[in-house]
Parts: sequence; C-alpha cells; structure tokens
Amino acid sequence: MQSSAQFLQPPATPLPSKQIQGTSVARTLSIPNQCSKFSRRELAIGTSSSLLLLLGSQAIEPLNLSRARADELPDKTEQEEPSRKVDYGSDQNVTKRAFLEVSVDGEPIGRIVIGLYGDSAPFGSSRFSNLVSGAAGVSYRRKEFVRIMPNYVQHGGLRSYGVDAELAKSTGRTMAMDNLVGEWEKQSEVYQGTKNVARSVSIIVRDPSKPPPKMKLVARGGKLEIDQEEVGKDVNGTEFTIALKDSPELDTSALVIGRVLEGMDVVERIGQVKTVKENTSSPYFRAAKLIGDKRAVVAERGFNRPYSKVKITNCGLME
Repeated sequence: MQSSAQFLQPPATPLPSKQIQGTSVARTLSIPNQCSKFSRRELAIGTSSSLLLLLGSQAIEPLNLSRARADELPDKTEQEEPSRKVDYGSDQNVTKRAFLEVSVDGEPIGRIVIGLYGDSAPFGSSRFSNLVSGAAGVSYRRKEFVRIMPNYVQHGGLRSYGVDAELAKSTGRTMAMDNLVGEWEKQSEVYQGTKNVARSVSIIVRDPSKPPPKMKLVARGGKLEIDQEEVGKDVNGTEFTIALKDSPELDTSALVIGRVLEGMDVVERIGQVKTVKENTSSPYFRAAKLIGDKRAVVAERGFNRPYSKVKITNCGLME
C-alpha cells in the first residue's frame, strides 16, 4: 500500500530559482507543502490577490513614467498667460501741467493737477491749456460742473454765444471745433480698448446729451414770461470730463487729453455731491417723451445735475 501511495503521489520537484524570484505567485506555487495546508477557496483568494498586486505594480510603472515626463515638459499655462491690461495714458508723455481749484457752494475743497498729453493729443491739450490759462480770451474760471455721473463728472465749459463768444472773438479766436474731431477719430482707430479710464481728462467732441438749459425772464406782449434759454445745438470743444472710474461710454464722444496727477480726492468729493435723480422709469415721463412734450426734454436735461454749485474758482498752467 505504501508503494502504491508513493506511486500515486509524485515526488515534489522544486522550481528553478529564476522562476521562484519572478513573482509572488511563483513563490506560492513552488512550495507544495504549504499550499497543501490551504483549501481551494483560500488558494484561489491568495492567487487572485497576487495577480492584483502584479497588475497594480505594472500599472503604476507607466503612471510614474508619465508623471516624470509631464514634469519635464514646460508649463503651458505660464507661457500662454494673457498679457496684462495696459490702461490708455499709462505710457503717454505729459508735456504740460495745469491746475483747477474747486469750491462747492463757495467752500474750497482743494486743487486738481492735470497732466496734458501734448504729443498724442496736440489739438485737444492746446485747447484745454488755452482755456485754463486764459490765452483764448476766456477761461474756466467761475464756470460750473453741470453733470455728476456714477463714473465721471462733467464740466459745462463755455457758451458759444453771449459774453463768452464775444470775449473769444476779441482775441481773434472762435469756439470752432477745429481739428478736435479728427484727432478723436485717430485716437479711436489707433488705440483699442477703453480710453477713458479712471483719472482720464477728456474734451467732449460729440454731444451725448445736451447740457440742461437755464430759465430766464423775457418780455412778450407787455408781459414777463419765463422761457428756456437757447443752447447751442453742437458742442464747442470746451466741455470736459474727469473719469472717476473706467468710463467706456465716453469713448464715443470724448477725446482723452490728459490725466489727473494730483487731487483725485477732490474729484471724488465732487462725485459725492447730491444730484437730481433720473426719473426715466416714470410712466408720465415716458408718455411725455413719446409725444415730444417739451417739458420732458427739459426734465431729461436736468437729470444728474448737482443741487450745489460746483465751480472752478481759479485755474492756470504750472511751471
């Protein structure tokens, strides 16, 4: 019986050492004495675990290799980073400096120093400097800011008729637009993006909305009546704006001639003055505007007008 049993059970032949060192599965299968102690279920579980470990080790190798290759490649996000936005005027040369001293209801609030771009906007900066210095026969002295918007403040400039026009004629000058429109068109073509950024000073060359009219007493038929003072249909190149924030809405009507160098706190103080609120959502206003009622036009021109008198008390050029 022993001989038959030995004949039925072949002697265990150990595997070569190279196969033993191959994998954990080979190590398990090369020791029959230990495997005989396990059931078929335990052997199957052990074999599956060993195969999973083998496959996992093979999968990790290419993953680590791909990570190493990725580390060697240049970072595209750094190369493709978009260029930083450069505000218009940051690279403009300041050729002259002008100052404006401002008061609110007679109380001085400070001085604004403006740098003019004589190289990029020669006609606009020349017009502004002549009006600030008084070389044009008239100046911005004692003239008011007429609109205060969330993004900018607007000065009313000089009138195209009356005393201002007569004084300008006495020096051989007129309120003609000269080359301001052409300069504005060139500026719009050459420079892309927003031109009227925060701190920008611009001359209005196109009328986005007419300034509010003033009321006056006139004699008609032996009676005094209140009538609306006539205003020029076109702008005369003397109104200017100072941007509190980036104001792309001004790019279609204003020529940038300079920027605020000092006194931006004074401009912000002007921007805080209370104004007439817009009432365009009122059904009465809409109906009046629709039928062309003159009162609606007058009311619209009064929107955003300051309740207080914001004046330039003194102005001029700086050495």
